[in-house]
Amino acid sequence: MTNIYSKAWCWQHKGEPGELILKDFKLRDLEEDEILVQNSVIGLNPVDWKLISSGNPSWNKNQIPGVDGAGIVVKTGSKMKQMQIGARVCYHSDLTQQGSFATHTIIKGNRCMQIPETLSNFAAAAFPCPTLTAWQSFCKIPDLVNKNVLISGAGGSVGYLLTQLALNAGAKVYVTSDVHHHHEYYKMGVVKAVDYKNNNWNHEIKEILHGNLFDVIFDTVSGAHAASLLPLIAYYGHMVAIQDRVAENTLPPFTTCVSLHEIALGAFHQYATNRQIAQLMEDGENLLQQISNGKLKQRDQKINSFENLPAHLADMKKNNSYHKYLIEL
Repeated sequence: MTNIYSKAWCWQHKGEPGELILKDFKLRDLEEDEILVQNSVIGLNPVDWKLISSGNPSWNKNQIPGVDGAGIVVKTGSKMKQMQIGARVCYHSDLTQQGSFATHTIIKGNRCMQIPETLSNFAAAAFPCPTLTAWQSFCKIPDLVNKNVLISGAGGSVGYLLTQLALNAGAKVYVTSDVHHHHEYYKMGVVKAVDYKNNNWNHEIKEILHGNLFDVIFDTVSGAHAASLLPLIAYYGHMVAIQDRVAENTLPPFTTCVSLHEIALGAFHQYATNRQIAQLMEDGENLLQQISNGKLKQRDQKINSFENLPAHLADMKKNNSYHKYLIEL
């Protein structure tokens, strides 16, 4: 490889975003199935500050965090010649490798998505983690037409996209979110939006169902929260736990026979087959096109510079904002 130098925000130890250190380093040679992306925009996600806080079993000092990025391909491995130099791509990176908090990122060539010509790099960098997570969650359920669906914690990027996917599939959608978002959800076609801060929200929403229960619940809050919602699910219904997993089905056996589903987008890097990876990237490109043509909407963006990445990530953590935080290079 021609000598290429990069700047990256590097993790030193379990701590806060502000403890990341900016370093210069020479990029290693590419493996035959890898490509080098020069990042244009980096997408920040809650998983980033959570991992900075807790670490990862595969991380050592000077690990580069970050899962989402968008940019141009500047070099390819020997088996990636079909990938055009200069192509615009976005990606979700493998947590066991160096991530996107850098001017350049090396990724597997089969794990990126082509960006539609009419879509900005900002929209593309905001895409991978929340949208692919929402998509994997949506795909757990075979048919949503006329089903009663609850999306718990719909205010974040995952819940926002999942709400649109469920509505587009013909579901009767109910959401819990901050009241700030209710007007928009009603405009989308949501049946009922309730304030998750109201301790009696589940009683309020059960009254609206007139004695019925939910066919599907998508929970974006926590495994424990998802478990607490199991009594709201109808016979042979589904719980899709997006944040953590439901450790145990607390419902009596042989009653409502609820199915439990777990979601872990990052696990595809280690456990998906090449065929599954190719399908996920193809689905991702189709979703990018739907964002490009306006069929799907993303959260409003808050953009900052690469030099301010730690502060921008710390601001996202502190404020639990429903904006999408991005870094422009």
